[in-house]
Amino acid sequence: MTGAVLLALGSAVYAVLVLGRCFGRRGDSRQDGPYRRLNAGKSQTTGTREFQADRAGVIESRAGALAVLADGIGRSNTGMVCAQIAVDTVLDQFEPYQGLNAPAYFFKTAFCEANRRIQQTIGERRGGAAMGAVFMDADRLHYAVAGDIKTALLRGEELIPLSRGQTLDVLALQAYEEGKISRQDAVLSMEEKRIWNYLGQDGFHEIELCDPPVQLKRGDKVLLMSRGIFEVLSWRELEDILIQPAPMQELADRIVMEADRREGTDRENGTVILLQWMEA
Repeated sequence: MTGAVLLALGSAVYAVLVLGRCFGRRGDSRQDGPYRRLNAGKSQTTGTREFQADRAGVIESRAGALAVLADGIGRSNTGMVCAQIAVDTVLDQFEPYQGLNAPAYFFKTAFCEANRRIQQTIGERRGGAAMGAVFMDADRLHYAVAGDIKTALLRGEELIPLSRGQTLDVLALQAYEEGKISRQDAVLSMEEKRIWNYLGQDGFHEIELCDPPVQLKRGDKVLLMSRGIFEVLSWRELEDILIQPAPMQELADRIVMEADRREGTDRENGTVILLQWMEA
């Protein structure tokens, strides 16, 4: 089947995917234990764009909880299809697990498979997706990022960044820290926010991984967000919302509402996912 036919098929089922599998929580196959339950929230805004090319999904199983967020890249429906493929691939690969003993290996193989499927689908078209994923078991957090999806952890009243992202400014800072470029060259590159790695590109690179894993504490709130959120709201504004005692869905909706209030600004699609283990 040609890339054009597959791309058209992806567009045709778009509405079904959004209303069902993608943006709703996937089937819960876990056996409820006495110690925890997942409190999750997801919310989106199209910003000032015509199409919503972000896709998000959360799945909970005996292995733990997995959240995935993809920001599609490409014109018309190409970005939508790429993001959908990326999210579906990772969630599908996680679903059979009863326990995840090697999260880093899982992320590497799942992201590479998503990259392969995107390239196979879009053919010669220009497109792809930035993607971030977070896996939480009972007491640890692991994340993986390709591109500029941001992950963070609210502990107490402090929002702590976890991922650095794969943008040119971060690449320049890393090169400076390793002594590969001068301080002046690094400073000149700090305003360049373009991503240098994403799913679907030729020469897809290694993903950013969490090493070592983050030890979770009671009350921690985990955040994933795309550009339409972190480019619009400051870290302090996000903190002020997240410290409020409310369900994760309500907090996610408040974040998006605050971003949408910024009228007169050019805003990308924005998506936020919030996760928190609660005592059952």
